[in-house]
Amino acid sequence: MDNSIYPCLTLKGKITEAADFYINTFGEGKIGQTSPYVIQIQLSGQKIMLLNDGPTSTPNPAISFMVISEAEEDTEKYWNALIQDGKSMMALDTYDWSPKYGWVQDKYGVSWQLYTGSKSDTPQKFCPTYMFTGDQAGKAGEAIEFYTHVFPNSSIQGIMKYSQEDKDNINYVKHAQFRLNGFVSMAMDSSFDHGFQFNDAISIVVECDTQQEIDDYWTELTGNGGQEVACGWLKDKYGLSWQIVPKALGKLLQDPARAQRVMGALLKMKKLIIVDLENA
Repeated sequence: MDNSIYPCLTLKGKITEAADFYINTFGEGKIGQTSPYVIQIQLSGQKIMLLNDGPTSTPNPAISFMVISEAEEDTEKYWNALIQDGKSMMALDTYDWSPKYGWVQDKYGVSWQLYTGSKSDTPQKFCPTYMFTGDQAGKAGEAIEFYTHVFPNSSIQGIMKYSQEDKDNINYVKHAQFRLNGFVSMAMDSSFDHGFQFNDAISIVVECDTQQEIDDYWTELTGNGGQEVACGWLKDKYGLSWQIVPKALGKLLQDPARAQRVMGALLKMKKLIIVDLENA
């Protein structure tokens, strides 16, 4: 699996226990890169970064992760693990769209939509799902068009609008699925007052081979109301946080002596400059 795009979860002081928890919960997992600040895990071949420092915000359900299982027993097993010291967002039950579905927020504040169904249209097991709510409600369709324009090899796989029976705006997106350079993501609108919106506790990492890639993504994603943050982080015009980083960054940080110099250079940057990191 191409892991050039993947999520980052900020879980301060808890990344070691969270890495073990998620691997034990979902299985088919292993720990990759590890340091006091970052642990990278792989679940069913997908990379997830756990960050020990950085943003002061905490995860909320504006970004959840759809977990697709073909067996109801797997969905129920995941639910039973994730609900421990967590809370139910939608009860584990039978719904029109799935014989076994539940939405749960785990003890770290990370939200999971556990869905039983066919993997034929979505072979990727874990799919970030973006809820456009508050002042972003109604912008899911526009955002999907924007993201699939920014990233190469992207496509919109389907968009479903609310019906009259759903008690939401019929012009809003109930569920959509799209690919960004092969990475499957989902989106929805909600006009209800949920009390949360996107924040930087969950960000999307984009690894780039070249400086031109970094420059292009940076320009597109910070444009028209986006915001440069620091250290390769930015917020786009919808409030979604991204990390635009060189693919070689991990190698540059492997040597402890060199890593200190590289981090010193990185901390002075907003957009990352590969040659300056290599020369640090």
